[in-house]
Amino acid sequence: MDPAQARSAALEAAEDLFYARGIQVVSMDEIRAASGVSLKRLYALFPSKSALVRACLEARDTRWRAQLAAYVDSRPGPPQDRVLAVFDWLHLWFSEPGFRGCAFTNSFGEIGATDASVAGIARVHKEAFRAYVAGLVVAAGEPEESAVAYVLLAEGAIVTAAVSGTPEPAHQARRAAARLLSDAAVT
Repeated sequence: MDPAQARSAALEAAEDLFYARGIQVVSMDEIRAASGVSLKRLYALFPSKSALVRACLEARDTRWRAQLAAYVDSRPGPPQDRVLAVFDWLHLWFSEPGFRGCAFTNSFGEIGATDASVAGIARVHKEAFRAYVAGLVVAAGEPEESAVAYVLLAEGAIVTAAVSGTPEPAHQARRAAARLLSDAAVT
């Protein structure tokens, strides 16, 4: 396995294990076994577990934001529909097997207090999401500061879906977002 393949295999295995079980309970040896990458090579690629966690979160951030944007960009209709498409995409994500909520929130809650770099990555991810939603909201004719309401609906839906084990919070949040958009159009 060449270095790029080893890195990819290690990241995929680590991300799956961290997301499914949590960061602290997963050992580097378990990642070695799941990835097929020797422990020596694993530590050569990622000198610490923290470095591996950061790499997993950075890869997930890039992928998550790209998937969301691709979905929203593929939706026809007026700009208000693009805001609502965020919630449609959340429903698809919540419906995936093994959905356990937001990896960034989970990581922050688990080790953010003791690993400032993980806390920083979580904050960057959340700010990027806020900025993305703000762009959609502005394009829909609302002031940027109103984006916080849509972001809070989305973040609340993510947590509620993870805890409840159902994707329905995405639909509930979508209906609330539609009411906000409707109220904004009236005023």
